[in-house]
Amino acid sequence: MSEKSQEYMQRLATLKRLKDMAVEPYPNDFVPTATTEECRKRFDGLTAEELEGINEKVQVAGRMMSLRSFGRAAFTHIQDRKGRIQLYFKKDLLGEEGWKRLRLCDVGDIIGVEGRPFRTKTGELTIEVRGLKLLAKGLHPLPEKWHGLKDVEIRYRQRYLDLMVNSTVRETFLKRTEIIRLIREFLVERDFLEVETPMMHTIPGGAAAKPFVTYHNALGMELYLRIAPELYLKRLLVGGFERVFEINRNFRNEGVSTQHNPEFTMLEFYQAYATYEDLMELTEKMLLFILERLGVGHRVQYQGRTIDFSPPWESIPLVDAIVKYGGVEKRVLQDEGRARELLKGLDPKARDDMPHGKVLAEIFEKTAEDRLINPTFVTHYPVEVSPLARRNPQDTGVVDRFELIIDGKEIANAFSELNDPLDQKERFLRQTEERKKGDEEAHRYDEDFLRALEYGMPPAAGEGIGIDRLVMILTDSPSIRDVILFPLLKEKTER
Repeated sequence: MSEKSQEYMQRLATLKRLKDMAVEPYPNDFVPTATTEECRKRFDGLTAEELEGINEKVQVAGRMMSLRSFGRAAFTHIQDRKGRIQLYFKKDLLGEEGWKRLRLCDVGDIIGVEGRPFRTKTGELTIEVRGLKLLAKGLHPLPEKWHGLKDVEIRYRQRYLDLMVNSTVRETFLKRTEIIRLIREFLVERDFLEVETPMMHTIPGGAAAKPFVTYHNALGMELYLRIAPELYLKRLLVGGFERVFEINRNFRNEGVSTQHNPEFTMLEFYQAYATYEDLMELTEKMLLFILERLGVGHRVQYQGRTIDFSPPWESIPLVDAIVKYGGVEKRVLQDEGRARELLKGLDPKARDDMPHGKVLAEIFEKTAEDRLINPTFVTHYPVEVSPLARRNPQDTGVVDRFELIIDGKEIANAFSELNDPLDQKERFLRQTEERKKGDEEAHRYDEDFLRALEYGMPPAAGEGIGIDRLVMILTDSPSIRDVILFPLLKEKTER
């Protein structure tokens, strides 16, 4: 029998002993009067002598993270949602019955205690326990205390253990929540309305991606999990909601990597009577606002590199970015044949009938994108890869669009919205032809969206920001799985 299963059997035996003693091992009748943090705020500033003069009791609850026994006394640290605090148990104060219950407690159990604060000889704020109640018996030991939970596979599959024993992981997700809260605050202050749109679509749209397919039995129809909320948010612009945003869950049937998870979180927002240039300014202000409120400054350390967020951020057209950062001559990019030949050298699997604009976009991703470390707005994308964006009035072969690249990662995608229903119809038809040629990620023809545009959508700009990738950078996390509480993993096969 393995050491782990031996301890499991021992704890099961302890559970039986508790029940034989008429002790309920999973009660729900204990109410804490303070968190560990509130205890520290209330008592940390007091000396040992001042604490002696206080006849105040507190009730705290949490998970036992350690246990040191010294005959007739014992120490433990418990952990709740706000931190840790030390507890001191003395047999004389607990009594025979309370001491017997303590002896049946293990590291990992959740307990509730009542006691008074004091300082040990080393000066540590501690609760001297007068009453103890077991709240949940843990049947498995915690990961080995000196090394913590290092196994990446276990960390992702059993995130509850990861959160339990790794304080840096808890801080990452607390910061993620704060970043999302700050985004909401920033947009609401600028009169944006938060909305909710469907997550099941009859036609997947708003992004170039392969959808997940499901089936509605009662309606007898095939549905798709949302790849983007874009076309529904634009319908709201038509309806008169001139500034809207949604912090949404998207689903894309794509590969899994350090930057991709099939289910991810996106901020998407739209502003009437604005251009992509307005959103460049807004995006820079938003991210600088987040950095300021997080107190991290303009220079962020990420995976051993320094990312400088100091404004103003660089703005550069896509073709110029390929020349400057990818080292490709502009005349090569302007020649369709030579550009296609270059792409074939970079990606032998590239389609021969790929439109020139898509060839340029692929060359950018393979030669220049990962060299953009500091925040950079890459603008003027080819119209062939931007079927929902407004054409640039000076150069109709490109659109008024930008992608924000940070540390070689696409963080945001935005453009002045196409609101001409006839132009939109033509582009949908062109995308349909791309699908027939084998491009599974090409946009679908959406007749209802075209009908909405025919009623008139105000000139507008819209943007999507990848929350997970932004959190990766602001928490120095190497993988997207480190910032998603429960990332999708391949099913584990038992041996």
